[in-house]
Amino acid sequence: MSKTVLFFPGQASQYVGMGKDLYDASPNVRELYELAAEEMQFDIARLSFEGPAEELQRTRFTQPAILLHSLAVLTVLGDRLPSFDFAAGHSLGEYGALAVTGAMTFEQAIKAVVKRAALMEEACQKTPGTMAAIMGLQEDTVNDICTRAANTGVVIPANYNSAIQIAISGEVVSVEKAVALAKEEKARRAVMLQVGGAFHSPLMESAKIGLEEYFNNMSWQTPSKPVIANVTAQPVNDSDTIRDMLIKQVTAPVRWAQTMSYLVEQGVTTVYEIGPGKVLAGLAKRDMKPQKIVNLDTLANIEALTAAGV
Repeated sequence: MSKTVLFFPGQASQYVGMGKDLYDASPNVRELYELAAEEMQFDIARLSFEGPAEELQRTRFTQPAILLHSLAVLTVLGDRLPSFDFAAGHSLGEYGALAVTGAMTFEQAIKAVVKRAALMEEACQKTPGTMAAIMGLQEDTVNDICTRAANTGVVIPANYNSAIQIAISGEVVSVEKAVALAKEEKARRAVMLQVGGAFHSPLMESAKIGLEEYFNNMSWQTPSKPVIANVTAQPVNDSDTIRDMLIKQVTAPVRWAQTMSYLVEQGVTTVYEIGPGKVLAGLAKRDMKPQKIVNLDTLANIEALTAAGV
């Protein structure tokens, strides 16, 4: 029997103007942005809608902005949200997946991501690092490259985005060495990324500790549907495991390619990407080859879905 997954995008999916049509259309969406603005002591709506793009790319702002957009889509959809069997999100997108399944409220998700983003930006400043993208090499080869480059410092695979697209993360000199080794191994592409720090690596340890402390005062609910955890690429169904996975996620690789493989094995043939951009839809098209992919980013996307009677 055909199954459906909801995907929630992560950092790098943002664009200036995202969510404005949803904000203008719904007072409930405006309340979400007001909540975030109060928590951040910053007008995140203005930055999301007007830019500048360079400021929106800052971790402290990017993460809440993307989550808010995803929650705005869910809010405008309301009871028109398609039925689904699984939810998953890439890195910060996991919070959207947990919110749609009721494991945390929208308010909890916003506050947690505001805290997470601030902690991660602080960690980037304390322990500078960088990332690189390697394309065209198998997972085992990239793992071996990171092991060889680690004699100069920390470098690990950070995002298994697809079978042949892996991001690595760590100290600048070690990431640069890994890029050079990847080119020697005839990678189709190996390039340094313009990012704020070494996300999903041990260099984020201070953020991990801070988030664990934050979660000590937070209550969780059992999700209504399985959420596929980034850390394990397996479903989580209980609150204790969810909390542990979100903490570990800060310094552990995002196993997105493995997540997609698991979903294919479970019979998923329909993918909805909820939030800005089409990054996850593009990865799904190539690796999952589903029968149906729908992007729910704008008010027009939602209206088209409604008109189709889904």
